Amino acid sequence: MAFPEDRMRDKRITEETRRKYRETGELSPKDLVMPIFVKEGISKKNEISSMPGIYQFPFEDVAAEAQRILDAGVPAVILFGIPEKKDETGSGSYAENGVVQKAIRIIKEKVPEITVIGDVCMCEYTSHGHCGILNKSESRGRESEYIVDNDATIEILGKIAVSYAKAGADIVAPSAMMDGQVKAIKDALTVNVYPDVKIMSYSAKYASAFYGPFRDAAESPPRFGDRRTYQMDHYNSDEAILESAMDIEEGADILMVKPALAYQDIICRLKKELNFPLACYSVSGEYAMFKAAAAKGYLNEEKVVLESLVGLKRAGADTIITYYAVEAAKWLTK
Repeated sequence: MAFPEDRMRDKRITEETRRKYRETGELSPKDLVMPIFVKEGISKKNEISSMPGIYQFPFEDVAAEAQRILDAGVPAVILFGIPEKKDETGSGSYAENGVVQKAIRIIKEKVPEITVIGDVCMCEYTSHGHCGILNKSESRGRESEYIVDNDATIEILGKIAVSYAKAGADIVAPSAMMDGQVKAIKDALTVNVYPDVKIMSYSAKYASAFYGPFRDAAESPPRFGDRRTYQMDHYNSDEAILESAMDIEEGADILMVKPALAYQDIICRLKKELNFPLACYSVSGEYAMFKAAAAKGYLNEEKVVLESLVGLKRAGADTIITYYAVEAAKWLTK
């Protein structure tokens, strides 16, 4: 291997030279997406105890929150809904006047410039907290007496996506990790004449311990068992490539890796091997860790967060969903 004759430290001597020789493009607020939790039946925002600075919003405040996000330079939001009533089949997930559907209409009326993404799943709407329709398992070898019915679930995911599109969503984001979910949603959008609505697939969503605070925020922990029969095993990476390639074949417009921080190798592999638009989700556990350490004075929050976000971009993410989106945007533009 031939090495350059110039001294490597010459490229690091000043901020000007460091910027000149950077290999990764500058991190921008336009790279970020901010999650919003919308809760039915509340009149004022509720701070989530495990996620300082993150709230459940009533309908009355959701447009103002979207405007605040857009004013910070962040171009998109992803919506999660918490309904007042849940049932075994998650019927509120695709109701015409459901939580997310109503929030989409409010935001699009008041803040039409912002891109609205609707998370397509059932866990917030089912009384059991799982991401689909449950059936009794007939196999003695299974870990639970219940199993999520894949094909019945993807039919409902298609209904959810269409209801979001009808409300005005720009992007739908299936996160249930059901086989064939992207095709079912693509077909449903096509049949209902919403061909311009894009699909951001959670193509590599791992069964992770980093989701704990989110389940507080979305009020969606499973009432029994876990989600390892449908979310990915964190030992695997080839599986992520296969899942993502299948989602592209089914009609996905954007892929996603979730979580982000411990899965930068997956982000890197997907970008290099598939070369497809790629998002990642820096999840609630990552946010909570940084907040807790910063509150104790153990780290410089701004520097650590921006370093971490740059790391995700360097790995290959084009879009980063993060609870730090607004704060990071302000730090980047101050």
